Amino acid sequence: MTTLLGASLAATELGHNRRFERATADPGSAQAKVLLSLIRRNGGTAFGREHGFDSIRTPADFARRVPVRDYEAFRPYVERAVEREPGVLTTDPVVLFATTSGTTAAPKLIPVTARWREQMASLMRLWMYRTLRAHPTYLDGKVLLLVSPAVEGHTPSGYPFGSLSGMTYERAPALVRRSYAVPYSVALVRDPDTRCFLVARLALARPVSAVGTPNPTSLIRLADTAMARGDEIVRAVRDGAIGVADDALAGMDGPARERLRADLRPDPATARRLDGVIAAHGALVPGACWPELTVIGCWLGGAGGLHAERLKRYFGDGVVLRDLGLLASEGRMTMPVDDFTPAGPLAVHANFYEFIAEEDIDDSAAPVLGAHELALGRRYYILLTSGNGLYRYDINDIVDVVGVHRATPTLAFVGKGREMASITGEKLHVNQVRAAVRKAAGETGLAVYEFRLVADAAALRHELLVEIEGQVPDRSSLARFLGSFERALQAQNMEYRSKRSSRRLGAPRLFVMRSGWSEEICRSEFRQGRRESQHKWKAIGVPWDPGGRAAVVCSIALDNEGGSCA
Repeated sequence: MTTLLGASLAATELGHNRRFERATADPGSAQAKVLLSLIRRNGGTAFGREHGFDSIRTPADFARRVPVRDYEAFRPYVERAVEREPGVLTTDPVVLFATTSGTTAAPKLIPVTARWREQMASLMRLWMYRTLRAHPTYLDGKVLLLVSPAVEGHTPSGYPFGSLSGMTYERAPALVRRSYAVPYSVALVRDPDTRCFLVARLALARPVSAVGTPNPTSLIRLADTAMARGDEIVRAVRDGAIGVADDALAGMDGPARERLRADLRPDPATARRLDGVIAAHGALVPGACWPELTVIGCWLGGAGGLHAERLKRYFGDGVVLRDLGLLASEGRMTMPVDDFTPAGPLAVHANFYEFIAEEDIDDSAAPVLGAHELALGRRYYILLTSGNGLYRYDINDIVDVVGVHRATPTLAFVGKGREMASITGEKLHVNQVRAAVRKAAGETGLAVYEFRLVADAAALRHELLVEIEGQVPDRSSLARFLGSFERALQAQNMEYRSKRSSRRLGAPRLFVMRSGWSEEICRSEFRQGRRESQHKWKAIGVPWDPGGRAAVVCSIALDNEGGSCA
């Protein structure tokens, strides 16, 4: 911990780390303490009065008094808070709202209080502190964090709303902000291509030792931009220029543009170094530009894990990957303590958690378990009770219990729940489809970049859309991939196997999409206001996107049902 930033983290988080470790040694007691603290603090709220908080003494009392809710059931309370009614969900006043996508067209607005915002920031600092203990040099250089804007708009009542990552980034202490490789103002640029180029132009010219962003696809997009536009980046560095036209900076205000220009100077020495990277590697590969890079913090579980496996191609084999934890706009739930794993122990000192077994989620009489009652190797839906006013909140996340840290379960994010496609009652879950794609790719060597399963109810079959890296292979290779996918899917889902055996369900059809298909969909969603850092690729349960069939370059089916390849 040789830097001032490292010393500061050690000073502020040493005690926090001790509290975390003490809590993980006795999660039952720690959880009861957290719950009672939240209940006592918010007993006088409208929600607390309605649910008899003053009579709650134990987690069992809490479960009897308060029903499990998803966001839509919370929305009426949140709307009252949005209209500035005080004390609806929390005694602490709401200062702003974090936004994230929901199950309906209306976005979720998550209340943020000053106390809860500081708790979230403190948990992030604890993650940094623990990472620094394991990798003492990871903060010796600049830190590249990819975030969304802290303020994206205001409610009619005047509350700001935006991303929690941007709020944390913007409000970090001065010592932390001085370590940033890219100023916060770059996150305000509306066009995603321009924003990505600016991040690459600024960060590749600096000695970056740590990178952090939830979604690893953001880093892949950054690397692709650097490699495709390396000459532009080198020229901008040499000239001390921003590298894009002024009208491309929409979203960044005038003063921020002037500060950015003032900070840039012609840098021929760095330009020569970057030119050397291009000469040696054929492109501006980020890992070669950043020999100091030690740690990348990103999601390693669920769909993110598939893309995280590709990061070493761009950033090198020696870079450590460390999961950021089970982290959402609604709160942080785990604190990873090891590298190269999506798992981390529950932050039992911070929030109150309950769990329902994955197979019991639709059973209203199913037991609800505490953190200390989970079984190794089982999967559960997680319910969150937090200082932001969410009580027994069904976040629709499935976690896998993969180990124990002291006495606290270590959880890995599996995927969002209730993501299913069903035509004849087969109920294919996204995790089954994801595993089948992974198995087929491994058996055939087909490099699948992205995929989506679409149910064709009229034809009684599922259609698998894949984007492949490199050239499209021949028909026999595609047929082997589809056959492997089909076998893997039947092995995982007995209902699917039964429906296929009885021919109540037709054979799946494979559609190879042109290069850039998934990126075009993502960019379309970004233009509609979806934030890149929170973007969740929908791998199942959505129809063909408008015009999507024009992106098909090849299709093939099993059982001699035909197909064509361009």
